[in-house]
Amino acid sequence: MLEAGTKAPTFTLPDQDGAHVSLQDLRGRWVVLYFYPKDDTPGCTVEACEFTAAMPAFRGLDAEVFGCSADGASAHLKFIAKHKLGIKLLTDADRKVMKSYGAFGKKMMYGKQVEGVIRSTVLIAPDGTVAHHWATVKAAGHAEQVRSKLAELQGDAPGSAAAAPKTAAPKAAAKKPAAKKPVAKKPVVKKAAAKKKAGKK
Repeated sequence: MLEAGTKAPTFTLPDQDGAHVSLQDLRGRWVVLYFYPKDDTPGCTVEACEFTAAMPAFRGLDAEVFGCSADGASAHLKFIAKHKLGIKLLTDADRKVMKSYGAFGKKMMYGKQVEGVIRSTVLIAPDGTVAHHWATVKAAGHAEQVRSKLAELQGDAPGSAAAAPKTAAPKAAAKKPAAKKPVAKKPVVKKAAAKKKAGKK
């Protein structure tokens, strides 16, 4: 389990197009790095499609999303084309990065202990530190989990709470002039009534 606030393990890995993605080059942005067992398998497809659907929200939160497995570029490209994925997929062929992130090791599968890729996700802050670590995750619904946590962390930024009193103050001030209107109408009603009584006499 990676502790929040600690430096995220550095990495440089190729994506599906052969371009190298380095954590160092991503400084200043939020990074979602999720590890998954294999391209185009049921759970991994659900997870990738959900992250793709949520990409507009992640971009709005200034975050980059990367999936990572041991699959090569050709498998990644087929996976992306088949499901119209909108995320970059990284290849960690020797699983060194996975091991440094606690995403490879012993796990339970169908009641048996095996060694393999552990489905997990790390949210990395713009300063390169671990903001949150999901050591084990379920594919369905996980993208929303990550988006929600990211929004929560950004919502705690200084100045967000200070904006609330500014919007509340005008509302309180707006009520005072409205209260004076009924008071001003009373003399007008009395004068009109007095004129009617004078006319009857």
